[in-house]
Amino acid sequence: MIKGIGIDLIELDRIKQSIKRNPRFVQRILTRGEQNCYDRMNNRRKIEFLAGRFAAKEAFAKAAGTGIGTLSFQDIEVLPNEYGAPEITVESYASLSIWVAITHSEQYAVAQVILEER
Repeated sequence: MIKGIGIDLIELDRIKQSIKRNPRFVQRILTRGEQNCYDRMNNRRKIEFLAGRFAAKEAFAKAAGTGIGTLSFQDIEVLPNEYGAPEITVESYASLSIWVAITHSEQYAVAQVILEER
């Protein structure tokens, strides 16, 4: 049974400007594991990756019905599985199956999350 659905759309330029204004923005959004992936990418891919993770975390918080605030960006981790597909891990939601899709265009990143009872 589906417990929640969330979606988020973010402009890549907004992420780029946030990094310029506050260099610690990356550390605020990404977990240590996510930062390890981020650090291995070129500049264009870094913006897409960060925007995708930002959108996925916002979409998760919407699906959970809490919004960011009750959950922090650091509580939600989005890492690639062995095939490169994103997977979300949130300790306090381990009893649910979490489905995530992330996509990018030249201007936007979009993520959708579905929470399902196991």
